[in-house]
Parts: sequence; structure tokens; C-alpha cells
Amino acid sequence: MLFQAVLLPLSKPDCLLCLAVSLESDFSLMAGKSKCPCCPNTEEPKATVLTKTSLATTLAPADQLWSTRRDKAVRLRMEGSGPGSETPITIHQLFLETVEKCEDHPALISKENGQVVTLTWRQYYEQCRAAAKSFLKLGLKRYHGVGILGFNSPEWFIADIGCILAGGLGAGIYTTNSPEACQYVAANCEANVLVVENQKQLQKILQVKDQLPHLKAIVQYKGELQQKAPNLYTWAEFMRLGEDVPNEQLDAVISSLRANECCTLIYTSGTTGTPKGVMLSHDNMTWTATTAAKLVSKSGDEEVLVSYLPLSHVAAQMIDIWVCMSLGGTTYFADPDALKGTLANTLKEARPTFFMGVPRVWEKMQEKMKAMGAKASPMRKRVADWAKSIGLQYNYSNLVPWGFMLANNLVFKKVRAALGLDRCKLCFTGAAPITKDTLEYFMSLNIPVMELYGMSESSGPHTVSIDEYRITSCGKVMPGCKTKLENPDADGNGEICFWGRHVFMGYLNMPDKTTEALDEDGWLHSGDLGRHDENDFLYITGRIKELIITAGGENIPPVPIEDALKAEVPFLSNTMLLGDKLKFLSMLLTLKCVVDDNGDPTDELTAEALEFCRQNGIAATKVSEIVANKEPAVYKAIQEGIERVNARSTSNAQKVQKWVILERDFSITGGELGPTMKLRRPIVVKMYQDRIDEIYAAAAAKQ
Repeated sequence: MLFQAVLLPLSKPDCLLCLAVSLESDFSLMAGKSKCPCCPNTEEPKATVLTKTSLATTLAPADQLWSTRRDKAVRLRMEGSGPGSETPITIHQLFLETVEKCEDHPALISKENGQVVTLTWRQYYEQCRAAAKSFLKLGLKRYHGVGILGFNSPEWFIADIGCILAGGLGAGIYTTNSPEACQYVAANCEANVLVVENQKQLQKILQVKDQLPHLKAIVQYKGELQQKAPNLYTWAEFMRLGEDVPNEQLDAVISSLRANECCTLIYTSGTTGTPKGVMLSHDNMTWTATTAAKLVSKSGDEEVLVSYLPLSHVAAQMIDIWVCMSLGGTTYFADPDALKGTLANTLKEARPTFFMGVPRVWEKMQEKMKAMGAKASPMRKRVADWAKSIGLQYNYSNLVPWGFMLANNLVFKKVRAALGLDRCKLCFTGAAPITKDTLEYFMSLNIPVMELYGMSESSGPHTVSIDEYRITSCGKVMPGCKTKLENPDADGNGEICFWGRHVFMGYLNMPDKTTEALDEDGWLHSGDLGRHDENDFLYITGRIKELIITAGGENIPPVPIEDALKAEVPFLSNTMLLGDKLKFLSMLLTLKCVVDDNGDPTDELTAEALEFCRQNGIAATKVSEIVANKEPAVYKAIQEGIERVNARSTSNAQKVQKWVILERDFSITGGELGPTMKLRRPIVVKMYQDRIDEIYAAAAAKQ
């Protein structure tokens, strides 16, 4: 079994009571008449009580709100009272507090060779201490990185937290990264240790390890090693390495951690250039996690979530590791092929109480459910359509319409159970824009999907939709945080700027980029455009760097036009608007196709696209057939959709004049999409420059 030392012996000062006393410079302990099992001179056993108010935190000296040095602390954006004024705590202090409250409660649930493996919060904590000792044994230096390259697992969590307890900086690396991209991250954070999932990821590191002067060891956490090499360890070997490291040595490091110092690096996905190392402090993580936890769980119920989105992305890491820690909840781990279809199985097993999906996850669920619905009998279709109209009415008005209870029993409850969301109180989406069509589809099934908005540089969330909901809005600002709109136009659209304890420290070793993002007053400039409605709900209206500035000088945000076309023509998968510094707008389009087991697009059309073909007497079943034959019905439907979108435009400059269907859909492996399925516009332009040139050359030739 994977986890061998389930509970380490509680010998002084491994015991939490003794440890608390030994670290009194780091926090204070409130205990009644209690006896520690390993200390002979105390009285009868009684639960230790740790509260935030009893945690006396020492902050490192700091006079600036930002830093680009890994070893330099920052001044916190503390409020005088209310939200934002809470006592700063370290990751270790948050962890200890949860262990004291929930020590025997399941923390992590995974499968190993088909068998369910459960770690309680106490066992999880002991595993993280053991990992921290092993990192110290391997020579992890203070403020140096531990790169983690692999799919979500207990080992990922333990390596990340163990590294932080040992004074290092956790640095997730996207599993889709090339060897060169892995080398960039590992070199940038001066990684002493790299933790990889399997042979596939190990091979990437072995190709570039000679370019990593700070690297001392590599740990593989799944599967057997297929080769022996110096300083290459299995997970079991790694976890045993630190057995002779004294508790006092680790405790001294833990005691020296400060809430306003860096503990984690989140690397941006490089959508707009070289990845930047976003430095997040202990306080960034703990304050944001505890604030978010209060928003998602107000009843004190036991919370359950499923971990499947990339942990190198701030959203997944914040929710799966830190919010769950603050809640004392339970994390189930999905299989590595979750996004290829097995996520549904994990959801039904775990039955999460809240669930986060990037837009593409919700879109895929929508496509699959629509395809199943298309096969239903006419009677079932009529019942489903009636129920969905009731669901949409209910979620738009918040009034219970006639027939809602019947629709709930006949349709909504069954759909939730089939998806594994029957216990789910909150469903979220974020990290990229989502279409109104997808939001309304799930609203019609009484599964409102709440939009979150934030960025790596804000430790994840900034605005949330929880207590109140407005479709296409990203909600209201989190308690203790502030939003301002810089240089608003006549419609109230301005650059969204953030303030709060969730705002990052700075970009590692990038002072110029840091001063671009943080102004002299400490406000974080998002680069996004947005507006507030009369009730302070935030709406994202575009991204400054994505704005298309035509040759005629008109500024056009592309996303609204792209989403409008997808809503008009449902068999389109991806749409990308072109026209920067050009005379007119055009679009690159892809058709919905089946995705293979590796997540790569195939040539086969999806059920939804095939249904359109069937209704229009088209025999084609492949994308290549549609494109090669310029299938008239398909091309006509797209052109008519574009004309309807153009009819709603506010000026001629915003009308799409030309378009082309590409032979292959966009994908992560193809390079067009980032790890969270976000469109990488500059890369797409480079990849399809010849096709783009053809569009504009043909138009010029006709003039």
C-alpha cells in the first residue's frame, strides 16, 4: 500500500501538544486540564483548543507591499477592522488548527490498484511532516523551489505542503509542458527537487536535467522506476529518507516561517508570453482560503470535493488544497483520464458538496447530455422541454412557478443524481469566459453555475456569485477586498483593479513586470475590462491585450462576437476573431468533433453536429468531408449565423466579413489552447498565418 507510516509515533515533540509548546514563539496554545499521551507530568487527556485569536504570529520586517525577491517579505494589506483585519497565520498554523478540529475525519481519498485509500487529517499532517524531513535531508535550501509535475494525487498535496513546511517554495508544473517549458520553470525557481508522476514526466526532466544547476534529486510518485540513476527515488524511498532527521530540526524551520513571506509559486500559462512566477505568501493562501471557505460553507456541514483540474493552476490549488483545509473537508481524487470521461464516475462516488469546472468542462457535459436527449422518445423530450422551461423561469425569477415540484421530481433530481451532483450546493465556473447558452442550459436543469473571477495574481478569487446571482455576471467582490474601475468609458467600462490581502507579492525576479501589474499605491491591474451594474455586480466585457484595434482605429473586444456566433451556430466548437491592424474582421472556425483518449481532436463529428447533418440531408460524418466539399448546408448555416450577429453590431467595423473552417479543432496538445482551455490567440495567429493571409489577400484581390 502507498501510505506505509499511517501514524507516526507521537513522541516528543511530534505530539501536537508538545509541538505547540515547543513553537510558542510561533503561536500560543489554549488548553484546559489536559494530559498529553507522551508527557508524564500533565493531567487527564482533553482536546486541545486552537483558535485563530490564540495564534500569535510574528511577521517579518517589511516596508513595501511588493517584492520580486524570493527571500524578501512584504507589508500586508491589513484592514483596521472587519473582513481583512484577521490575524495573519502561516500554512502550518492553518493545518494544525484543522488537525485539532478534524484529526480523525477523512482528508484525502484516492484509489491505489483499485483499492480505496483514506488518509485522515492527522495522518495527512504526519505524512507532510515526513515529506518535509525528507526534503531537508535532500538539501532543500530556504526559498528554493520544489517543482511538482503530475496529475492530482495525495502525493502532489503532500509534496507541496511538505516543501512549504521545510522552508521551500511549492511550484506546480503543467503536465502538458514540453521538456523546455519544464526546464524554464525549474530553473526560474531554482528547484532543488523535482517530484514527477511517472516515466512519461520523468523523461522530460531527464532530457533537461543538465541545464538545472540547482537540482539535487528527482522523486517519482507513481509506478516503478524503469531505470536506476543517482539521486532518483521512488515515493516510498523518498518518504523514508528523512526518518533520521530530528523533529527539533524540522520544528525550528516551521517556527521560522512568517505569514508575509513567500511559500508558493504559481506560473502563468504563458498565453501572452514567457511564464511569470507569481509569488504568493502564507497570508495570501491562508487568508484567501479562510475567506472563501466562509462563503461556500455557512452551515458547518461536512464538505466534499473532487480534485481533477490542474493543481499548477491557482483555482484548483486554492480550492482543492487550501479551501478544503480551511473547511476540514474531504478531497476525492479523480483518475488521470478524468477529462476523457471518467470524471462522471468519480463524481457519482464522491457526491461532492461543491464543484468547480472550467467552461470547457461544463460545455462537454452539455454536449453529452444534449446528445443523449436527442435519442429520447418524443414523450420524454416533451417532458424534458417542459421541465427545462420551468427551471429557467425559476432561476431567473427566484419565484417558485407552478409545476416546479413536479419538474423537480420528474427531471431535476434525476439529472443531478446521474451527474453525481445530488448533494452539490454550489457549482462554479471560472478561469475562462463561458457562454450564456451554457449557463442557461444548466439553469434550465436547476443547476445554476456560478461564475468566479480572479487571477493567479489574486491567489484565485476576487469576485464570487454565491448568495446572489446574475447570469453572465462574475458576482460581487469578496469580503475584505476592493475593486475599482480605472479610466471608465461612457458606458462605465474600465480596467478592473484589485485590492486586498489576496493580492500577490510580485513576479519572481521580474521587477519590470511587477511594476506593470502593481501601481505605486499597491492596486493590482488585471488587464481586464469590466463594468458594475447598479447592484455592484461585476461584468467582464473584454481584455485590454485581446482588444482588436482595426486599421481604422476602432477598438473591438472579440469575446462577445465569438460567443454570439457560437450561440447562433451550435455545431461550432471554437471561434476566433481576427482583424488587429487589418481593414476588416474575419474569423477562424472549428467544428465540434469527437475527442480521443489523449484529448486530441479526431476527424469524427460529434452527435450534435451529426444531428444537424441528418436534419439537412448531409451524408458527411467527418470534418474533412465537410471542408473538402464545402458542404452547402453547413456553410449556409454559418453564413446566416454571422449575418444575424452582424445585424446586432453597433458599427460596420464590428461586422465579420470573411471566415474559414479549419480542418482540425483547437486543443491543448495542438497548442491553440492553454492548460485551462483558454484560447492562446498570439500562438493561433502564428500557427494559421498562411490561412489568415489567404483571407485578406483574396479580399484585396477582389477590390
